[in-house]
Amino acid sequence: MPLSRRTVLAAGAGAAAGLAIPGAAAQAGGNKATTVGFTLNAVTLDGGEQVVSLTLGTRRLGPISRASLTPGTFSVHVKATSPIAVTPDPGYDLDRVVTAARVDRHGDIVLELSYAEGQPGGGTLGYLVSRSRNVRLNLTYTITQNAPFVARGRPVTVGTFVQGRLSNPEVDAYSYHTSKDGMKYRLFSPRSQGKRPLVVWLHGGGEGASLPDGYYDNETTLRANRGALGFSTPQGQRIFHGAYVVAPQSFSAWMLDGPRFAPLIRQIVDEVARRHNVDRDRVHVVGCSNGGYMSLKMTTVYPDVFASSVPICGIVAGNPPLIPDPELAAITTPTWLVTSLDDDTVDPVANTVHAHDVIPRSRVTLYDNVIWNGHQFPGHWSWIYVARNDPSINGLHIWQWMSRQHRRD
Repeated sequence: MPLSRRTVLAAGAGAAAGLAIPGAAAQAGGNKATTVGFTLNAVTLDGGEQVVSLTLGTRRLGPISRASLTPGTFSVHVKATSPIAVTPDPGYDLDRVVTAARVDRHGDIVLELSYAEGQPGGGTLGYLVSRSRNVRLNLTYTITQNAPFVARGRPVTVGTFVQGRLSNPEVDAYSYHTSKDGMKYRLFSPRSQGKRPLVVWLHGGGEGASLPDGYYDNETTLRANRGALGFSTPQGQRIFHGAYVVAPQSFSAWMLDGPRFAPLIRQIVDEVARRHNVDRDRVHVVGCSNGGYMSLKMTTVYPDVFASSVPICGIVAGNPPLIPDPELAAITTPTWLVTSLDDDTVDPVANTVHAHDVIPRSRVTLYDNVIWNGHQFPGHWSWIYVARNDPSINGLHIWQWMSRQHRRD
C-alpha cells in the first residue's frame, strides 16, 4: 500500500532510513512497520525436493529498483524439524546462501538460493531411520534485511517477514483424493480431450504412511523423487499424447501385505477410470523398490488389467519368495524391468535378473551405476533413469515402448 504524504511528513528525517523502520524507531517516527509475506519455491530434483528460492510479496511497494538489490541485501536462515518426535531428528538448522536477488515480472523480489543434489539445507523431506519413512519437514524460514532496497525512489526496510506456503508447480498440478476404502492418492489430469491412457506410479517403501504415528500425508509420493512427475512433464505428455498419472500412497509398505493392497490399488484405478475419460486398454503400472514388487504383484493378481508393467529394482526373492516363480512365469503383461548392478539394497541378480529370466518375453535394462547430470546416486535409485525416459533397447525408449502397448483381450 503506498504511503500517504501525511505519513511521510510524520516520519520526518527518519524517512531517509526507509518507508518502514523496525522496532522502537518505527514507533517513535509514527510509522507502521511494513509486513511482507513470502512463498517457498521448491523443485523436485532426482534426489528429492528442495527449496530453491523465496518470493517476497513486494509488488505493492514497487516499482523496485533492481540496481538496489544484491545477494547481500537479505540473509536467509532455515530451521527444519520432523513432524514426528524421533531421535535423532532428521532436520537441520542453518543459513541458506543467497546467490541472487532479483525482481520478477510481477514486481516481487525473488531470492535465489544455492542448491544442488545432495546439498544439505534445502530439502523438504527427512528420512526417519527408526520408521524407514520419509516425512515432510516443518520448515521455518527467517529473512533478515541487511540493507534497504529502493521502491518508488525511496529506501525501504521491511519490518516483518511472514512465511507463506510451499509452492511446487509440478506437485501442485496433482489433485488430492481418498478412495472409498481410505487409501489416499494424487492425480494428474491431462489437457488432452478424448480417452487417454493412465499411468499408475507405485512409490518405494520410504514414501508410505506411518499410521502408528498418525502420519499419512499424501505428499511424499511426489516430493521424494521424480517417479510420478516424469510422466506429467510436457515431454511425457507428448509421448503419451496426454495421460492421467495416479500416485496411490500405501498405509505402510506395499511388500508388507501385497495381497491386501492389490485390490485397494485396483479400486483406485477403477475409480479414476469411472470418473475420468480413461482408456482402459492403456493402463500402465510402474513402481520402484517396494513399488517394483507391487507392480509385478498387480500383474499376477490382475493379468487382464494392465497394458504394460515397469518394475524398477523390484523385490521378488525371499524365504519364501515374495513372488514365486510359477506366478512370475504366468505373467502375460508386457514387462520391462530396470535396475542397477551396484544396488546394495535389493540384490539385482536375485530379483530383477531372476524375474527377467522367468517372465516370458520380458525386457530388462541393467545399469552399472546411477549417475545423472554428473552426480552419482546410491545404486538403489535406478528409478531416476525411468523418470528421465533413459532406458532404451535398439533405440526404443521405455516411455515410447509403454505408449505403444495396449491391453490384450
